[in-house]
Formats: sequence, C-alpha cells, structure tokens
Amino acid sequence: MARIAFVFPGQGSQSVGMGKALVKASPAAAAILKEADDALGESISRLAFDGPAEQLDLTVNAQPALVAVSIAFLAALRERWAADGIAAPEPAYAAGHSMGQYTAMVAAGVISLADAVRLVRERGKQMQASASGRAGAMAAIIGLDDARLPELIALGTSHGSLTVANRNAPGQIVISGDRAAVEAAVAAVKDLGARRGILLPVSVAAHSSLMAAAAEGMTRVLAAIPFSDPTIRLLANADARPITTAEGARSELIEHLTRGVDWVAAVQRMTADGVTTFVEIGPGRVLTGLIKRIAPEANTFAVDDAAAPGGIAVPFGDVATTN
Repeated sequence: MARIAFVFPGQGSQSVGMGKALVKASPAAAAILKEADDALGESISRLAFDGPAEQLDLTVNAQPALVAVSIAFLAALRERWAADGIAAPEPAYAAGHSMGQYTAMVAAGVISLADAVRLVRERGKQMQASASGRAGAMAAIIGLDDARLPELIALGTSHGSLTVANRNAPGQIVISGDRAAVEAAVAAVKDLGARRGILLPVSVAAHSSLMAAAAEGMTRVLAAIPFSDPTIRLLANADARPITTAEGARSELIEHLTRGVDWVAAVQRMTADGVTTFVEIGPGRVLTGLIKRIAPEANTFAVDDAAAPGGIAVPFGDVATTN
C-alpha cells in the first residue's frame, strides 16, 4: 500500500507549449484552461501554448499559467483513472513549491481555480511593485556545506538584508535580499567551499524582507477571498508545519512572501510520515529531481511526458494507494 503525495511546481517550470497536447486529448483539461481564461478575461492558455517565451516568463503571466496548466494535468489524471476504472488515489499531502502553494490549495479544495489564477496574477504585480523602491537580487549557491551557511549569511548581511529564500536540496540553496548583499555573498562562496554562486536573472528578491510591501498588499487582497479547510494535508513552505484550517492557509500565502521555502524539510516531513511515492503534477520535472536528491529511496513520477499519449504519463495503474 503506497502512501503518496501530490507535489506542484513553482515559477521557473513554465515553458512554451505546456499543456497544448494535453487539452487536445483531455476534455477535462480543456475545461480547466477555459475556466482560467474566463477568470482572467484573457487567454492565458494561448500564451502557454504558443508564447512568446518572453511574455510567458513575466511573473504576472507565468504564475497564473502554471496554476492553470498544473490543475489541468490533475483533471486529466482523474479523467484517465476514471476511464480506466481505477479509483483515484487519495494523497496524504498536497505540497506546493513557492507559488505552487496556490496550486496545492486548489487541489486541496481551499480556494477555487478562478480565485487562484487571479490571486497569483495580483501576487506578481504586488511583488514587482514591492521591488521597485529597492535594488534586490537572488542567487543560486551550489555545493555549499550546510555548516558554512551561517558564515555566508553573516558575510552578506554586512552589506544589507540577506536570507535563504530556497533550500531546495542538499547542497542547493537560493539566497535573496539587497543586491549588494547578494553580490558580496556570491563573491565569497568559493572561499567557503561552494562550487559556485550564480546570480539569477530576476527582478525581485522573492522570499525576503524586501517583499514586505507585497505581503501587506496581499493581506488586503486575500481578506476578501473565501477559504475552506483543506481536504488534503498541506505544509507551510518555511518550516513544513501542517496547515489544517482555512485561516492557516490564508496566513501561509501571506507569510511565504517574506519567508523562505524549505523544500528539504517538507520532503523530509512527508517521508517521516510514511510517504513513499511523490507525483509531480504540472509542467516539467524540477521537483522530481529535487526529491530524488533529498529522499533517494522514494518513488517519484513526473506526469508531464511529451512522449506519452496526450503528453501525460498516468501513474499507478493497478497500484493500490491510500492516504
């Protein structure tokens, strides 16, 4: 009996063409993308299918497109299982990486798809506006020993605000904060034993104190949105604590703007609770790769498969599952 988790990717997993084959093969997926288009008053699906990439990659477009396409994958999976006479597995967890938390909350019945795509578009606008008054940056740090991380942060904070925005896998983190602080940290990583530091081509310092204005703005926006208690267990991005109530979910979407994403802790929490199988639902396979580094013994599936019928690999078949 496999105990499974559905995991949902965040910004960076988007690519032109995502979901295009899916909607041709799945009426359920096509209906989801039409719902997202209607909610936004424009065709986010057409942008996902045909680009151009420079428009799709804009935060205000990438985030709603990823939510919509990821939920379309989920709808197509359920449609296939039903057609094959297979009971849809009940996941023990729905976990989202950064912006993927919105997708996880749709999957868990916390917010509607229509609200989610509108919210992440507003989230992108608020993040961009929050960044406008202060030069921020982000950088990936590869191969740094965890024991040297406090030294890196101390060095950077002598030049400004700096925090760990993402702890993605052993030896792979992302730092975020004032540009001067990030650049100083990147310049020092090899001296601290890391393989390299790479400044990322982003215009906002996500998951840092520089997003405080965005958090305030989203607090007001989210207050007007109906939330429900989750039907699937959720985990907070910053510390992997369980989210079990509507208000806890609402608070998570505010807090994670200024706090980091500890994906390592989330995966470890799920495996400690008996999860043995992770299904990445959405475009790409970024999370699948990270999970294999965090929990090598886990079974992982990425449903996005261009070689499969309709562009979707359907896991489980006759495998019994339980939550």
